[in-house]
Amino acid sequence: MPVWQGIQHITNYKPNLGAVDGDRLLAEELNLFFARFEKEPPETPVLQPPAHRGPSFTVEEHEVRQVLRMANPRKAAGPDGITGKVLKGCADQLARVFTKIFNKSLHQSIVPPCLKSSTIVPLPKKSTISSLNDYRPVALTPIIMKCFEKLVRRHIISCLPSTFDNYQFAYRANRSTEDAINTTLHAALSHLEQPGSYVRLLFVDFSSAFNTILPHRLVSKLEATGLSNSTCLWVLDFLSERSQRVRVGSHMSTALSLNTGSPQGCVLSPLLYALYTYDCTAIYSSNKIIKFADDTTVVGLISGGDESAYRDEVERLCVWCGENNLALNTAKTKELVVDYREKKADIQPLYINGERVERVAEFRFLGVTIDQGMTWSAHTTALVKKAQQRIYFLRLLKKNNLSERLLVSFYRGSIESILTYCICAWFSSCTARERKVLQKVITTAQRIIGHPLPSLEELYGSRCLRKANNILQDSSHPGHSLFALLPSGRRYRNIKSKTNRLKNSFYPRAVAFLNAVTR
Repeated sequence: MPVWQGIQHITNYKPNLGAVDGDRLLAEELNLFFARFEKEPPETPVLQPPAHRGPSFTVEEHEVRQVLRMANPRKAAGPDGITGKVLKGCADQLARVFTKIFNKSLHQSIVPPCLKSSTIVPLPKKSTISSLNDYRPVALTPIIMKCFEKLVRRHIISCLPSTFDNYQFAYRANRSTEDAINTTLHAALSHLEQPGSYVRLLFVDFSSAFNTILPHRLVSKLEATGLSNSTCLWVLDFLSERSQRVRVGSHMSTALSLNTGSPQGCVLSPLLYALYTYDCTAIYSSNKIIKFADDTTVVGLISGGDESAYRDEVERLCVWCGENNLALNTAKTKELVVDYREKKADIQPLYINGERVERVAEFRFLGVTIDQGMTWSAHTTALVKKAQQRIYFLRLLKKNNLSERLLVSFYRGSIESILTYCICAWFSSCTARERKVLQKVITTAQRIIGHPLPSLEELYGSRCLRKANNILQDSSHPGHSLFALLPSGRRYRNIKSKTNRLKNSFYPRAVAFLNAVTR
């Protein structure tokens, strides 16, 4: 940590946006604004407490000790004021006490109110603030509750089948944004091999998705997945009557009690959101709904100009959103059309809730810029620009005589990580010129450091091979079936492709890498 603080000092690194200054009135306004999705809980709970209130599972003292030791000492303390440093340093002394508290909570399916409280610290989304919506709520919750949530999360995940919601790529082992992008691109490029076909990609935006979760509806879905009654009731209590206050500078708002949503500062929130949306799936074989947390993409594979299935899918998605209290933001929802037909007919615009969806020529999808021609010039240009900015910091560190080992570490963490993000999805489809420009960044860094660095080609090959092997070991992965062994049992069947677009995409290239290794 002191090393990186020194690096930040040398490079004069400063965050662009800081904490918000204001008064008590702003704190009260923001508290009401962040609670705007609040709904009254239903009069009758979905679940009734079991006759025997036995816990669905218990936590062991060694498990509690382990999560306490993993507490991040740099995390801001929650409303209780207990820091991660204290929990980490006193893990051996506190483990037995908290084991009893956690098991009693699980036994009674009740979460102590002090552990459900949160302090919201608003951070500006941009430099110029024009409305309350320009603030991002960051929830500070008790760190000990985060430790408890990790144990509950581990249990819930262990109860879910491996095939559960295969097109949700977030919060699952062996899944990443790269898998979501590869799956989307392969579906689109494979379909575009057919004459007279085109693809419509709808990138759906939700307004404060986590804040709109209805606990009772979530719990009914959890029960349908096979989770025990007591665990479902514990989750219901965890999300009910949560105390929330907003802190602006030294000013604190009054407390509000919420029964809707799950704070993004909670460890369980991402998993609960994924479970909340597991039934949001495509009903037509010509469509796919691909999710990464709340980033949802509808892939419409259109043949012969018949868009009825795609439009009906979007309409059903809107209905599903209404039933599940998710607010679809049409203004930020975008559509991208990929159409290689020589004789293009006019493609009618898409309307959602009476509003026309904007059609764009390119879109930043999970951190990767894709365009309507499925080329990567816009993406690689952005990568080079960002990486070159970091090269400036590398020069400063070199001038301050940092050791070669630290320079290499800085390069890998701040430059190579940029150049290789989702590299399996786009590198092979880049032009020779684009690859040369990207490699030039590495060559410059190598000259500054004075130490050999792996080329982008080498990094791409190793990443592709590693990802392919990971998919082979995971039969529930959506791409697992694309790796089919030949009768010999040694090599894999090549994926047929008529165009270089598909041939140079991840799955065909991954098969080629695997076959090259078995030679």
